Amino acid sequence: MRKILILNGPNLNMLGTREPEIYGRATLDDIKTLCEQKAKALDMQVDFRQSNHEGTLVDWIQEAAKGRIFDGLIINAAAYTHTSIAIHDALRLLSVPIIEVHLSNPKKREKFRRFSYVGLVTKHVIAGHKEKGYEMALEKIWSLLSR
Repeated sequence: MRKILILNGPNLNMLGTREPEIYGRATLDDIKTLCEQKAKALDMQVDFRQSNHEGTLVDWIQEAAKGRIFDGLIINAAAYTHTSIAIHDALRLLSVPIIEVHLSNPKKREKFRRFSYVGLVTKHVIAGHKEKGYEMALEKIWSLLSR
């Protein structure tokens, strides 16, 4: 069974109450459940994590690179998408497909959100589909791994 690591960055633990007009009303727990159900349907397993701390996200990526126990990574680095060279560099350690996902579409938001350090190392970006984007990311990972 394929194992997929799903990492979520800062403030995503506040989903459902944080700017629902931008991010939707689904909570992070709702998204986790959605991902677990989608993964099961695709005969995959997910390890779903969230941290507000850049270093923790880097540690998890490094663990994934060292342990080689994951077949793919989905990451919503949130605000770190636009600022974190450290996350960018950690992602470069991975040899598995990486999908960047965003609930909103950063390209249609403030100018400072339009550049992604994460996107420089991912295979695909899914943005603007709210929680459905996570399902789409799992489908994309599945298709990349099925080739």
